[in-house]
Amino acid sequence: MTGISKERMPTALEQEKSISAEDHEKVKGLAALVVSPRSFIFKNPDDHGIKDWHELSIPSDDGTPLEAWYMPAKGGESDKLIIFNHALPMCRAGFPGHFGAPWSNLDDSEIDFVLQYKHLTDAGYNVLTYDFRNHGQSGSANGGVSGIGQWEWRDCVGVKKYVDAHPRLGKMKVALFSQCLGGVSQYAAITKHPELFENVLCMASPLVPNMTAIFEAFGELQGIAQYQELIDLELMKLGGFPAADMSGAIWAPAVTMPVLMWQVLDDAWTKNPSDAERTFNALSSEEKELIWIEGTTRRFRDGYNWFGRNPEKVLAFFEEHFARARTPEPAE
Repeated sequence: MTGISKERMPTALEQEKSISAEDHEKVKGLAALVVSPRSFIFKNPDDHGIKDWHELSIPSDDGTPLEAWYMPAKGGESDKLIIFNHALPMCRAGFPGHFGAPWSNLDDSEIDFVLQYKHLTDAGYNVLTYDFRNHGQSGSANGGVSGIGQWEWRDCVGVKKYVDAHPRLGKMKVALFSQCLGGVSQYAAITKHPELFENVLCMASPLVPNMTAIFEAFGELQGIAQYQELIDLELMKLGGFPAADMSGAIWAPAVTMPVLMWQVLDDAWTKNPSDAERTFNALSSEEKELIWIEGTTRRFRDGYNWFGRNPEKVLAFFEEHFARARTPEPAE
């Protein structure tokens, strides 16, 4: 059962009565991260010369329609598939911070995921990517509120079931690229349906958060760090979950596949490297590596774009694990 603990609820109610109107607006603004403006599809695979791609609509496990792109490997479809999951509040195209408000209110950077698909397709991988519920062009659900994995795991499950049932995709070797919201959701999906992901070779899993750290960091920046219980209450009023329930570390113990993770060491969104280490250490994977991005505080500009600018390490990781695997036998 989720919710504010019995100990924290009276504190939240006391804070609600005593907080100034100005600070209460700041608290509500932080809670509204879970209903952030949708990123829009501001580019598509044509913009980086990806050929023969096409659009799909895939049902989530609860029926929510998920809009998707399938991009075959350069030179023709291969037997290697990577399922790519985006971050909050992005979409399969990336993040349009360079278009100005309201997106630049979070960060004024462009995040280009299509370039990252280009790296993967050029290296011989087919890529399937999609918008999570309440993001991009996918359907709305749960009142438009992000559960940071608490609902979105159903999207990961629906996409994997689609892949497994597909006459061609179901015969391919599969890996995951699951970041931020996509990472938390993927960990939850693996926890709830481990049998679906037994054949996954490995996972690149950057910038997976625990939302408590994000709300604490932004609360400190805005001078309202003492109101964490009230932030939880406002999250629940929106129809969402307390910060502690929106956490990659909750679900990480179910992950046993090889994982490559990267995080921004001095991330302004979390302030504390130990938060990333907590999630990384909770992974049950025998093979796992954490890369620190140093010399920046910019999670959006330098964290989410890191693979786009530095593809070598990630491509080597995928190459190693795909090379170990044999193509799965066709289903009877």
